[in-house]
Amino acid sequence: MTAQRENLRMTVYSSLFTALIIIGGYLSFPIPLSPVPIVLSDFFILLTGFFLGSAWGLSSVSLWIFLGALGLPVFAGGKAGLAVLYGPTGGFLAGFLLCVFIVGLIAGNSRPKIYKDIIALLIGNLVIYSFGVLWLKILLKLSFEKALYIGFVPFIPGAIIKSLVALAVINILRPKFINSLND
Repeated sequence: MTAQRENLRMTVYSSLFTALIIIGGYLSFPIPLSPVPIVLSDFFILLTGFFLGSAWGLSSVSLWIFLGALGLPVFAGGKAGLAVLYGPTGGFLAGFLLCVFIVGLIAGNSRPKIYKDIIALLIGNLVIYSFGVLWLKILLKLSFEKALYIGFVPFIPGAIIKSLVALAVINILRPKFINSLND
């Protein structure tokens, strides 16, 4: 396959994953006692790292954040603008960038190995919540315990479920995706 054709194919896949991340943001559920809603964007960001690898995954997530910063309603619940980047969810958004890059590095389009996939999911989630909790602590001037309570604890069950579903999706679809790249 020519480099030009490969770049076009990856650009299309990157755009598709950006669209999935946007859709995941619209599937937003506010929770009591936290300024951060439960969303499915993180689920699609994890998948983006697995399917696109670090560089193209970072491109996809960066495009999503750029569109939101420009004012397009792509963030959780259809929110947009720089205020979202500097608001309570800003740390999570920054964490998404590093998450997709790390997941792509660990598991990317390499031969599937379940232990690498699990490690990538664990580290990816830790990165997201570390950035999110730290940002909440700084922005809202909270104690570390309070920031953990509102920015991490309520999300643990969802993160576990999303990671298990992501693991299933990855194991089913990644071989087909890798084959499509080789066509």
